[in-house]
Amino acid sequence: MDHTNDNHTTNPSEKPQLTSANCRRKGAKLEVYDWLADIPESHDDTDLVEVRFKNTRKGYYRNTTHIRLVPGDLVAVEASPGHDIGEVTLTGRLVLLQMKKNNVKIDNPELKRVYRKAKPNDLEKFEEAKAKEHDTMIRARKIAEDLHLDMKIGDVEYQGDGNKAIFYYIADERVDFRQLIKVLAEVFRVRIEMKQIGARQEAGRIGGLGPCGRQLCCSGWMTNFVSVATSAARYQDIALNPQKLAGQCAKLKCCLNYEADAYVEAQKRLPSREIPLETKLNTYYHFKTDIFKREMSYSTDKSMAANVVTVSAERVFEIIALNKRGIKPDTLEAEDGARAPERRDFEDVVGQDSLTRFDKAKKKKKGNGGNNGNNGGNNNGRRQQGGGEPRNKSGNGNNNNGGNRGQNKPRNGKKGGGGKEANAQQPNNGQQPRKEGGENAAPRQQGAPKQQGAPKQSAPKPAAPEKREEKKE
Repeated sequence: MDHTNDNHTTNPSEKPQLTSANCRRKGAKLEVYDWLADIPESHDDTDLVEVRFKNTRKGYYRNTTHIRLVPGDLVAVEASPGHDIGEVTLTGRLVLLQMKKNNVKIDNPELKRVYRKAKPNDLEKFEEAKAKEHDTMIRARKIAEDLHLDMKIGDVEYQGDGNKAIFYYIADERVDFRQLIKVLAEVFRVRIEMKQIGARQEAGRIGGLGPCGRQLCCSGWMTNFVSVATSAARYQDIALNPQKLAGQCAKLKCCLNYEADAYVEAQKRLPSREIPLETKLNTYYHFKTDIFKREMSYSTDKSMAANVVTVSAERVFEIIALNKRGIKPDTLEAEDGARAPERRDFEDVVGQDSLTRFDKAKKKKKGNGGNNGNNGGNNNGRRQQGGGEPRNKSGNGNNNNGGNRGQNKPRNGKKGGGGKEANAQQPNNGQQPRKEGGENAAPRQQGAPKQQGAPKQSAPKPAAPEKREEKKE
């Protein structure tokens, strides 16, 4: 039975219905968490709203008509000329805090207003304008190249109604683009606006992942870009490797400034690195410093690590004071001794780098039950045949629990080999050999196998009589 419903079938020729969710720009940046969202009265404190446009462009507008707006709504806002389409990102009391953070005056009369929520007609024009952005950027780059302008057009943003286009460009020097604007206006038939941005702003608009594995700070939350110098890396004892210090924008990473102030403050409480330490034997020069542990390492050579000694910052202050008074200590170490720098080699803690970690250990098979007794006697016989001393204590299974006493198996052992037969042939200091109870005791002694081809050996020394407890079957 066919349960298909004709009402749910879609026609490929039909256009999907435009909604606010479909028209939002993908990969939006500069997200702000509204931590006042669960407080109802906070949304009625002000009529200001924050609206985000393409990538990192944001604006603040007045909701003069008091439309009920929530984050995520697409609205038509005032622009010059026409109107623009953007997404509401913040409402209520948190907008005032964001404006204060971004140095935007609340009583600014130039703040524009929100017209309405975006209608389907507005969304159609908005989608048509967005579809032309990439092709416009490629053609504009070609035009700038033909005019021999030393600039790079990084992004193009159309206004929501399609009457205006903003061209973002990067240039190291001042560029005269008056002729470029005339050509672009003739080609695209829209109003042209040029905005110069830096390399960091371009990386923020494009987006990406940093070497830390997280979203780029410039595209995630940073709005103000402060210049970064190599001194920030030197304060933190970071190697001046351009490949390691450069970010996606080919400039120094902005995160170098995050902890630079903490390192500068910590170094103020440490001794000067330029002062050498003098002892009776050597003169020590600064090698490296562990700022957080407050430990300093000194070497007897300025250019290389030689006889490196690590002492605490308090000990360094003490030695500097002694040197100023003309006193040279015996060593850098204090009386309780200084800790030498630990040289840690690679340690495989988890065992993941072992080549044989998946190999199964080969275990020797062990016999069970009465076979252990017989195997033990045979093994003793083989050991004695190879030149070992005779052992009287090794039995033929009679001394082991579970051995078969009634069996009369030939053995390849020599005289004095393990078993009752060896004990019977040895002198016993005038004592007669014991006979255990049972019918098989006498035949077992008579049925001892003859040794053929065995090398002659001197008779072993008589062994002391052993006391054995007779076991009655």
